[in-house]
Amino acid sequence: MEILKVAMPKGRIFKQASQLFRDANIPIPDDFDDSRKLIIPIPEANMEFIMAKPVDVPTYVEYGVADVGIVGKDVLMEENRDVYELIDLGIARCRMSVIGLPTWKEVMNPKVATKYPNLASQYFRERGHQVEVIKLNGSIELAPLIGLSDRIVDMVETGRTLRENGLIELEEMFSITSRLIANRVSYRMKNHAIQLLCDQLQSVIEIKV
Repeated sequence: MEILKVAMPKGRIFKQASQLFRDANIPIPDDFDDSRKLIIPIPEANMEFIMAKPVDVPTYVEYGVADVGIVGKDVLMEENRDVYELIDLGIARCRMSVIGLPTWKEVMNPKVATKYPNLASQYFRERGHQVEVIKLNGSIELAPLIGLSDRIVDMVETGRTLRENGLIELEEMFSITSRLIANRVSYRMKNHAIQLLCDQLQSVIEIKV
């Protein structure tokens, strides 16, 4: 049987995704979560997992080095890669929000710091707001505290980091969950294997809902 190559994101989505696979009776070994390997073959599942930074998953899938991948809707929207979005996995729930200090005041052409420059630019443009977007790669919450930006656009899960740094959500943009995506060629060439995976995961998702 053909091997399905799966791009799996490291970090906060990983444990929920691997547990979802187990719940779907896909034989993921217990030590899978602790492995430091970047490529993990699981012959009993006819799968090979490629461990990737979340932002890189859509790229691996678009270029066909992975047949399918798991990625947050935030990354999918920001990267805008040419892939099929197959299922909403319903895991790693959070939201994308506009965030700032409680003392924030409206200014002309405000500076907005974010890891998601394309997404933020589009959001404000569609609402007729002119902003200067500053791309940062980490500690986005720092930007308004040191005067680099007036607001930030970032993911919020529990809101704890915001509260600890004296920030508040000014506006919720949209909710985020993780999605299963597929390479367009793989979807045709390995359709049976991909459809089987979709069916297995979908059955578990429906039970959880």
